[in-house]
Amino acid sequence: MYYSKYSSPIGIIILTSDGINLVGSYLENQKYFLSNIENFERHDDLKTLKDSKKWLDMYFSGKNPSLKGINLKLSGTSFRKEVWEILKEIPYSKTVTYKEIAQRICKIRDIKNMSPQAVGGAISHNPLFIFIPCHRVVGSDGKLTGFAAGIDKKLFLLNLERRSSFKI
Repeated sequence: MYYSKYSSPIGIIILTSDGINLVGSYLENQKYFLSNIENFERHDDLKTLKDSKKWLDMYFSGKNPSLKGINLKLSGTSFRKEVWEILKEIPYSKTVTYKEIAQRICKIRDIKNMSPQAVGGAISHNPLFIFIPCHRVVGSDGKLTGFAAGIDKKLFLLNLERRSSFKI
């Protein structure tokens, strides 16, 4: 496993790869940060990591870059993967609620109820911060809630995408 660091406007982002795929993107010191990074080899010239940094350059310059060409590999439970796949579909600069995601899973699974808190738990363990836009999920009342990297970072990312002042 390999890693590289990216200096962003919100702090250092640690990118991890299995050599082919991007498998992790974590803000340094975020909740649920990769705890075994010392077992990874630093590899700043690995194509996947270089391409991911270029993607982040475009993103932080206010563009909406395509993930085409960046191989993402998700590891997690089937429920978490299901939630993360839904996150990938949230359009740039838009938000959805935890409840809306729960309702979507209910339809997919043909079940009556799904807890928005369960969805929030899956979202909080998203291994691909920013690439899978968990920051675009808000509370049912539109308030910014729960974000493993911190609400201030979520606010920054939403404002970057909207080019406006989103309020807490």
